[in-house]
Amino acid sequence: MSEKILVSLENGIKRITINNPTRRNALDFDAFRDLADAIKQSAEDETKVIVLTGAGDSFCAGADLQGFGGDAASHDVTASLRSGVNPGIQAMRDLPKPIIARVHGHAAGVGCNYALAADIIIASEQAFFGQVFVKIGLMPDGGGTYFLPRAVGYNRAFELMALGDPIPAQAAFAMGMINRVVPVAELDATVNALAERLANSPGVALGRIKAGLNAAMNSDLAAALDFEAVNQGACFRSEDFKEGVAAFLQKRKPDFKGK
Repeated sequence: MSEKILVSLENGIKRITINNPTRRNALDFDAFRDLADAIKQSAEDETKVIVLTGAGDSFCAGADLQGFGGDAASHDVTASLRSGVNPGIQAMRDLPKPIIARVHGHAAGVGCNYALAADIIIASEQAFFGQVFVKIGLMPDGGGTYFLPRAVGYNRAFELMALGDPIPAQAAFAMGMINRVVPVAELDATVNALAERLANSPGVALGRIKAGLNAAMNSDLAAALDFEAVNQGACFRSEDFKEGVAAFLQKRKPDFKGK
């Protein structure tokens, strides 16, 4: 694992920190792959919820262009996206566990799209989001063309991508791009409380909620209804459901195990 991706796991909460603060946590090719690996491993270990964040004063400023040297045009970016960025984004959406993006400072380029690939985005008042690709002659990657129009609509997504201007956290919240904006001093407490709540929630149900929303984004009502019917059966057969009913009847707090 690269030193640019730090991973810790405690009490079911995995914290994945992009650690390149001198470059505003810009990611090179190794870091892209290590981030993807950290997400994938979370499907197999004791992770119940992931907090994805950046070290220092930024979330992630995108790809580290210094890694291209002076010959970026000759680089096979298609292969790099397919082997590095795309597997990580896909893993985030496929993971049957919730991911919280803790965003402070810049979330730009592919960094913005890593945030959008999370399930919940909590930002400080000092956060900025930006589809800045066009400023260097590029189109968005990392799933930006998929996630952003679903969050804010086609016309606004086109404007944000075509102009590439930074979006302050409050504006991003107002257009439905992120979940919450909090003062800097309250960011960690807010994220930690939410992570703990999700870690103590019924994991089977959370996984099926996430899968159901992902499926519904690409299906019609009939398909969504059938997905719900099938997957509710899995929830009914879970130990979490048995515990939830027992706790309800006994008027106590449930102790969910994610099984």
